[in-house]
Amino acid sequence: MLPKQYRLTKNKDFARVAQQGKIIFSHVLNLKFIKNNLNYSRFGIIVSLKVSKKAVIRNKIKRRIRAILKENLFNIIQNYDFMILTKSGIENLDYSQIKSILLKLFQKQNLIKP
Repeated sequence: MLPKQYRLTKNKDFARVAQQGKIIFSHVLNLKFIKNNLNYSRFGIIVSLKVSKKAVIRNKIKRRIRAILKENLFNIIQNYDFMILTKSGIENLDYSQIKSILLKLFQKQNLIKP
């Protein structure tokens, strides 16, 4: 679990990222991001019912993404709010595949330290 300060929790924060943020696409993940005025980055994960009707599977995907973020928390550039949106097809991928896709999205926009 990510510490609370690194999580997007308020609806207005999610709305700000969704409306004003830049977006990067992948076949199973989208990454929206916008600069914030804090000294750290915050993350929000959205797994919709389109991915799976089963809550067990949706929660498993969220746990995997949180674990990847926690591992790389200090490699990701600070002062950003990130929203990770999943698409159908991600439920068939394992941890290492999700990790490589997510880290490639961060690298595309130079949001991760080398």
